[in-house]
Amino acid sequence: MPSPALDPLVARARQGDQVALAEYLRHLEPRLVRMVELRFDRSLRRRLDPADVVQDAWLEVVRRFDEWRGQDELPLHVWVRLITGQSLAAAQRRHLATHMRDALREGSAPNGRPSMSSDGVADAFVASATSPSQAVAREELRQRVRAAIEGLDEIDREIVAMRHFENLSNEDTAAELGIEPSAASMRFMRALVRLRPELKALGLGGVGAGA
Repeated sequence: MPSPALDPLVARARQGDQVALAEYLRHLEPRLVRMVELRFDRSLRRRLDPADVVQDAWLEVVRRFDEWRGQDELPLHVWVRLITGQSLAAAQRRHLATHMRDALREGSAPNGRPSMSSDGVADAFVASATSPSQAVAREELRQRVRAAIEGLDEIDREIVAMRHFENLSNEDTAAELGIEPSAASMRFMRALVRLRPELKALGLGGVGAGA
């Protein structure tokens, strides 16, 4: 969740201040790039920069901003994330071969954006691990983490990514996925319990503490 210090920018943007909106989006940029990086199809990494997807999303945010101004349900940062997810899906449809498009449609989160893959979550966990140091051991553990994540529901993988790697609040996660906060919290804790043996092996036994 963005800092409350940005609330005046949101208020000004809602009144139609384009400069305030642009400044607010610049504050969100690192978070949005991280969001795209976590869901990027590996085959696109040499052809498309996550920052380019975010720039495309900003154009859509400006073009469609009256949609957000006309509703009170979603905080601005959640709505911007939804637009960014749609821009990512569009970019991947444009750049990936036709035979892969059905797979993308099948692997979409409830909000319509490309969902976190098991590989993506496993890579992110291993990258954040403090141990072990040897590459072979890390790869073995990566495969263990991947297998455990593969057993999670797609929405649970999204919740783990959003809560742990993107630092979204439980309320924002629930709003973005269209579920109740209590359900998001329960699913997050249940997913961490299932992943606990692999996370402990990576030295990440404290993940989710206090969630």
